[in-house]
Amino acid sequence: MRIVTTHKNTDFDGLASLVAATLLYPGAVAVLPKIINPNIKAFLSIHKDLFNILSVAECNIDDVDSLVIVDANSWGRLDGFQKLRQDDDLEIILWDHHAGGGDIQASWECREAVGANITLMLRNIKKEKKQLTPMQATLFLAGLYEDTGNLSFPSVTAEDAYAAAYLLETGADLNVLGSLLRPVYGQKQKNILFQMLQSAERIKVNGFTISINKLDIEGHVGSLSVVVNMYREIVNVDAAFGIFSDKDRHRSIVIGRSNIDLLDMGEIMRELGGGGHPGAGSAMLKSIEPEAVERIIKDSIQGHQQTAIKISDLMSFPVQSVSSETRMQEVALILREKGCTGVPVVDEGRLAGIISRRDFRKIRKDNQLTAPVKAFMSKKVITTEPAKNPMEAIRLMVKHDIGRLPVVENGRIIGIITRSDAMRYFYDLLPD
Repeated sequence: MRIVTTHKNTDFDGLASLVAATLLYPGAVAVLPKIINPNIKAFLSIHKDLFNILSVAECNIDDVDSLVIVDANSWGRLDGFQKLRQDDDLEIILWDHHAGGGDIQASWECREAVGANITLMLRNIKKEKKQLTPMQATLFLAGLYEDTGNLSFPSVTAEDAYAAAYLLETGADLNVLGSLLRPVYGQKQKNILFQMLQSAERIKVNGFTISINKLDIEGHVGSLSVVVNMYREIVNVDAAFGIFSDKDRHRSIVIGRSNIDLLDMGEIMRELGGGGHPGAGSAMLKSIEPEAVERIIKDSIQGHQQTAIKISDLMSFPVQSVSSETRMQEVALILREKGCTGVPVVDEGRLAGIISRRDFRKIRKDNQLTAPVKAFMSKKVITTEPAKNPMEAIRLMVKHDIGRLPVVENGRIIGIITRSDAMRYFYDLLPD
């Protein structure tokens, strides 16, 4: 018997991949884990008759000679199949879009870093010219949209967008999709969010603004990922982590959400034994104190940027500068010749101010062009440091509406980063 299964806490991408596998492997039996997301439970309560899906308890593991695993790459994320791990004769077929981690040794695998696992499976469905019903297309698009944030997450690839277009052409219904992806958010979730906001703290770790919130819960609480996502948006941080401890069961659920690609939630959660994607991840831990989990998360983020690009990699140097006694007409010539919009004002190696084209608006008379820069320069200069994260430079430029940031180390200016430098980084236009 060939079985198809997916990860615990099954989401729409997991369910979509499960159904897609039954198309690619006719005769395979789809087996759903016991623990599934509330949205999936609501969906199946209405559509169960359309899909032949069994629970783990309904299938005989001893009869399985072929196992198709979708949207997962570790045995710990599967439900009820640990016994098969020791079966050397078992054929394992793996479909997964998670880039790292995993302990499943597959006989055959399709494993690529794309936004959603269903994207990989649609590649073969189209190749084999399998016909999709509008309901299947809608389910597949729900999986794709949920895992890619409606094609907005950093993990999205061009193939994800092509897959979405294909599903819309095949008959996926966006009206139905809106109701499928509506988060389950009730009184329990509201109470937890309120408690988290009461104790919210924003901290800096390795240049990133994050918030780690520890909370005790009793029993099962659904849609905690929705709560953490809302919490991150309200607190306005690069990444938010919820550590939810159920002391009666001696376990903690860790959920992370990020909105920048440098903080890969999946990578961080894999260090905790879990998994996920660049924007979202989770882990289940037993008998570990929340304070220890918090330290692990901070240490992970602290070491996360060791090979990442820093401001020192982007900045321009040596720096074109002028002294505070330079005449304004000379500055105008420098700006025109260099094609830049401003230059730092430096006296004896120390940053004294900055002069930009904007400051020339202060000139009312022609004879003021012979005045020294110090009469018109901006003395309150926003600076940055060479080891900082480029995203921090971008935030400073946006916050203060400035086009350049002097890079200062030990009180001396060593470089400058401009809007153009930041945009080259932001749009991944850096040279190899």
